[in-house]
Amino acid sequence: MSKKRIFVTGAAGFIGYHLARYLHKRGDQVVGFDNFNDYYNPQLKYLRAQLLSNEGIQVEKGDLCDFSLLEQSIHKHQPTHIVHLAAQAGVRYSLSHPHAYLKSNIEGFLNVLECSRKYPGVPLIYASSSSVYGLNDKIPFSIEDRTDHQASLYGVTKKTNELMAGTYHHLYGLPVTGLRFFTVYGPWGRPDMAYFSFTRDILSGTPIRVFNQGRMQRDFTYIDDIVEGAAAAIDLGAPCEIFNLGNHQPAPLPAMISSLERHLGKKAIIVDLPMQQGDVEITYADIEYSKAKLGFSPKTSLEVGLKKFVDWYLEHASDGSM
Repeated sequence: MSKKRIFVTGAAGFIGYHLARYLHKRGDQVVGFDNFNDYYNPQLKYLRAQLLSNEGIQVEKGDLCDFSLLEQSIHKHQPTHIVHLAAQAGVRYSLSHPHAYLKSNIEGFLNVLECSRKYPGVPLIYASSSSVYGLNDKIPFSIEDRTDHQASLYGVTKKTNELMAGTYHHLYGLPVTGLRFFTVYGPWGRPDMAYFSFTRDILSGTPIRVFNQGRMQRDFTYIDDIVEGAAAAIDLGAPCEIFNLGNHQPAPLPAMISSLERHLGKKAIIVDLPMQQGDVEITYADIEYSKAKLGFSPKTSLEVGLKKFVDWYLEHASDGSM
């Protein structure tokens, strides 16, 4: 397989960091682009970027909404592939900060598309989300399912990204692949996600907030499995595709909490709350198409993945970024 030059937006983010390392280790040339925003503690992003730098992976600081800067950076590096992972993440945050999602996820993505179309034949692989399935009540979620009944503004922006990418493929022949990620977790993860914040709060004796009295299930997918699926999509370089990347094994929220309690050796103090606006009761990925086209086969159970996360957290919890 020939060596690639891969431009990764959001490289100081959770998935971007792990994917950049994976691609670099296999011999690809990787450069990152990230705005290091303060949605969660930027120190964690700078730590990831420093680790990437130690391995020879440069992460340039820049905002997707600065079209000129993004264009200059892409032109300078002349990538063979563009991987777009930068976005304003989080369903609940979109309830209180809707403008951040339109700016980053719509305007920012438009800038990525406009830059990409100047390089005919350079594939664009971009992050979508299981959130696009919204209020779909058919499980497991298939890429053939309708996705026009959204539950959150975040889901709206990710579905819009898919529509925009498909339109740019139609208009300009841009090769585009969307990856619908399902509840990605693991070391160096996002502190706003439940498994991370629950770990922090269980250790400190702080009550954890459990919505819908715990009657929720999530298709938790370990980061290493996600990275292998994303790398396979990069290698495929399809004309126009969408893939589910999930574990295909949804777990009840109480099972996740119990697993954390076992690994931490401490019981959680639980506060039951009603269903949160924008949330859904279950996510569950149908991955048959991803298996067939990408060879995608997640291997990490939730119990094993959470143990790896807890081990990492206990090692790094004192560095001030958690």
